[in-house]
Formats: sequence, structure tokens, C-alpha cells
Amino acid sequence: MKEMTPAALQQTLSAAARPPLLLDVREPFEFEICHIIGAVNIPMREVPSRVSELDADQELVVICHHGGRSMRVAMFLEQQGFTNVFNLSGGVDAWACSVDPDMPRY
Repeated sequence: MKEMTPAALQQTLSAAARPPLLLDVREPFEFEICHIIGAVNIPMREVPSRVSELDADQELVVICHHGGRSMRVAMFLEQQGFTNVFNLSGGVDAWACSVDPDMPRY
């Protein structure tokens, strides 16, 4: 499973002609506290039943609070045939610490 650092994601988002889909798998109440702009919220427990909503050909960066849930979802997506999936290492918390210090943390 591939991982992407917050700094690499920031660079990708600013330079990509077709930015990756940011799949935030946290619970809705967590997503409301903070999220990366443009992220789509599908809670981890819903991903198996909603996998058809995702484009297997698009680059995906899976996000959670610290990187554990997103790692499991990224591995699940790879098992479903997704080949361009990344886990955001350190999750949204690492993003807040290294990229967006104004983002609320919990």
C-alpha cells in the first residue's frame, strides 16, 4: 500500500491537472470539526456499500484522523481492484500540523 505525506499531497493538489479524489473516511462529526477542502466524506463503515461511487481509474488519497482507518480502507480498495490509492500518512492531524496550522485539531 502506498502512502503520501501531507507535504506531497499539498504539492499534488497545487500542481495536478486532475487532482486526486480526497476520500475522508472519518465519521461525519469528525469531518465537521475539520477537513481538507474538497474532500468527500464517506465513513469507513459505509465504504464497502458505496465503493461503486468511486472511480477506480482516478487517483485516490484516503484520509482519517491519524492514518489507521484510512490505511485499512486503502487496503480494502486495493483488494477491490483500485490501483492508484494512497493513504495520507499521519492523517488530517499531520496535515494540520505541517500544512495548515490554522485548521482546528481534536
